[in-house]
Order: sequence, then structure tokens, then C-alpha cells
Amino acid sequence: MQENPPSPMALRYFLMLFLISILLVGWLFWPFLSILILSYLLTSVFLPTYKLLNRKLPDYFASFLTCILVMLLVFIPLVFFATALVQEARHLYELGRGSGVNLALKLRAFQESALFSGLREIAGILGFPLEAEDISRAFLELMRSVGLFFYSHAGNWAGNILLFLFNFSLMLLTIFFLLIEQDRLLNYILRLSPLPEEQGRRLFAKFDEITGAVLIGNGICSIIQGMMGGVIFAVFSLGPPVLWGLIMAVLAFLPIVGIGLVLVPAALVLAFKGNMAGAVTLLVLYGIITIIVEYFMKAKMVGDRVRMHILLAFLGMVGGLATFGLLGIIYGPLIITAFQTLAEIYLGSYERHLIKPRTD
Repeated sequence: MQENPPSPMALRYFLMLFLISILLVGWLFWPFLSILILSYLLTSVFLPTYKLLNRKLPDYFASFLTCILVMLLVFIPLVFFATALVQEARHLYELGRGSGVNLALKLRAFQESALFSGLREIAGILGFPLEAEDISRAFLELMRSVGLFFYSHAGNWAGNILLFLFNFSLMLLTIFFLLIEQDRLLNYILRLSPLPEEQGRRLFAKFDEITGAVLIGNGICSIIQGMMGGVIFAVFSLGPPVLWGLIMAVLAFLPIVGIGLVLVPAALVLAFKGNMAGAVTLLVLYGIITIIVEYFMKAKMVGDRVRMHILLAFLGMVGGLATFGLLGIIYGPLIITAFQTLAEIYLGSYERHLIKPRTD
């Protein structure tokens, strides 16, 4: 028996109810949006591992082992770095508050350096006085502010440890079921989408590509740069190596500037102290790290997977940081990728239908 098509009134009424239900579901899931996005991204990263285990193990057991791997590779290092961050930030804050004999000796050495004499002459030409005490006071205030910022934020995280454990457990639970049901969920979403299946799969494939590039390629290279930067800070006694290494690992995600935002000012600090050889050595090390990691390792690991202009990638990450916080490093490229993919689909499939050709 052939089913009669719905009347226009019934169709409009159903679409209105369906849209309201979508908005209500989005409202319910909104507090967990970041968890759901991270769960999907980590699922895409660890999906090959799950499929490898699933060849010889049942679905649920393979997914459980994969979640254990996620916990070992993500949760335990995160707890370690957060604990070290609290300690190092507190040390930096206390160092910024201190003065005493060591500071006085460094201040006298800096006053007698040729670098400070040149800076004072330049400042005199520009029309404002420059004293060593002013630079030292500003530097100590900067250290105290940076230390207080990281210590307060890390302290807030430590104070909300139960909330963090709940969110991480929810993320692991979501990953557990996504690993098993990802293909079925993807097919369900594609059936609900009015887009042709090929275009929907193309959009999800782009998300998987950018996820692998950002989390695996950029992630590994950023960890390497952060560790190297921490070793440099330890060797030159520039400050807490764990704290600054973690900062450089985050900044290494940014193209163009990267860890130079930390290492170049660190070289200037060494120059202020009269250690010109150390400053030059630090700049040389920064150049070597940039060439090896940025232009060889990252290019090989990321390659053509991210077909995005470097300026667009930089603005996407900076805008993501400003809008979404630390997770904006991931969200920014995802948003840019979604726009580029949809723009390509529009130009290839919809432009000729929406824009009438000119008849001059």
C-alpha cells in the first residue's frame, strides 16, 4: 500500500517540532560541548588503535583497552604537568617578590655592562631617563604577574579536582562508545543531513585530517620544542624549566612566532646580565630548533594534510585562543577547515544554481 505524502501544513508543523527538539537537545548538551568535541577528536586519533585491537578482541574489550591507553597518554601526563605547574608558578611568584643580595649584585653587574650604557644613551636621545632599577623592577613585576597568573589558574584547577575527574570520566565514557558506534553514528547523521552523502563524508574526512595534523603532528612537535626549551632554561638558569617548557609547548602550536615569543626575550635577559655569549648561543639554539622541528619534522608529519595558508592558520589559532581559551588552538583550525570545505562545496555544486549568469 502506497503511503500518501504529508500535507504542506503537516510538513511545516513537523519541521517546526523537529527544529525545537534539536534546539532543546543542543541546550541539554551545551554544558558538555567541549567534552563532546574533545571526545570526538581523541576518538579519531585513537580509532586506528581500536581497529587493530578489534581484529582479535571483542568490540567492548578493544574499546576498553583503547580508553586505558588514552588515560595513560593523556590523563597521567596532564596531572603531572599540572602539579609541576603549581609548584613552579609559586616559585616564580616568590622569586618575583624577593630582592636581597643576589638581586643587588645582578643589578650592579647590569649597570656596569656596555649594553646598559648603550640603552641609556638611546633612551637619552629619545628624551626619557633610563635607570637599571627601573628595568629590574619591571622585570620582577613581570615575573610576579606571570607566576601569579599561572599559580591562580592551576590552583583553581586543583581546587576543582572532583569536577575535572567527573569531566574526564565522562570523556572516557563517550570515547568508549564512540569507538564502537562511530560508523553507525556517522551514517545516522548523514541520513539526517540534507546534504548529499558524498559532501557530508567529505566534511567529516576534512575534520579527521585536521585533527590528526593538529593533535598528532603539531602536538608531538610542540612537546619536543617545549622539552628542548625547558632544558635550555635549566642550562642557562633562566627560570623554572617546567613552567617555561610548558608555556613554550603551548606557544609552539602557533605558526610564524612559536617558541620565539619566549626564547628571544630570554636571550635579551642574558644580554642585560652582560652574558652576550650566552645570548648569542641561545639565539643560535632557537634557530636550530626552529629549522629542525618546524621546517623538517613538522613538514614531514603534517605535510599536505593541512592545505591552509600560514597566515590563515595563525589567525585561526590566535582567534581561537582569544575566543575559546586554550582549546581554541584546536577549535580555530577546525572552524577554518569547516569554512574552507563548505566554500569548496558551494563553488563546486551550488554556485551555478544560486547565482544566475549575467546576460549583458
